[in-house]
Amino acid sequence: MTEPLLEARQITSERDDRVLFESLDLSVGPGDLVRLEGPNGAGKTTLLRILAGLFPPTCGEVRWRGRPISGNSDGFFGDMLYLGHRAGIKSLLTPQENLRALEGARRGYSEACVEGALVQVGLAGFEDVPCKQLSAGQQRRVALARLLLSDEPLWLLDEIFTAIDKNGVAALEAMLVERARAGGMVVMTTHHDFEAPGMRRVVLGQAAPAPEPAGAFY
Repeated sequence: MTEPLLEARQITSERDDRVLFESLDLSVGPGDLVRLEGPNGAGKTTLLRILAGLFPPTCGEVRWRGRPISGNSDGFFGDMLYLGHRAGIKSLLTPQENLRALEGARRGYSEACVEGALVQVGLAGFEDVPCKQLSAGQQRRVALARLLLSDEPLWLLDEIFTAIDKNGVAALEAMLVERARAGGMVVMTTHHDFEAPGMRRVVLGQAAPAPEPAGAFY
């Protein structure tokens, strides 16, 4: 078994006087494909955002390569790609401009690489169309093109199959499986019925009332 690179240790999260999850431990290492499951409101997106360093846990800590991410932000954020359930693109920019802004400047990708990624996600001919003129599915494909340009070892993906058609779903499933097979790490949430060999499931239960603080009175 490979050593984990991402570790959640005794993570607890409370929201609106509810405990979403408590004392949760999770380890993710090279080749892992992890699916977060549970009913609506169970805290799947919250946990993913905690793992991404975008939201603090009530208790516990997240570590990357043995160090807390809170004190290792440069190293962690350089190794992690987070895609939320929204496309996360600028509507006034074209797909090309979005990818250059999000990935090209940071990684130094050529215009040919950016165009190639857009072609692979089915956006040939739409490279220079402002994203506000694209459908929801096309806008989602712009975000997914980031995966093709990504060399980060850790992907954190929230409802990644949203607004994707049947052909796009099949291609994305294959991409995720291949990413894990090549040694990458994927942690994801989805309502899509996605199955993959060796995929681990982390099931979050129903939220419970948060405990009253010591000394509370009515």
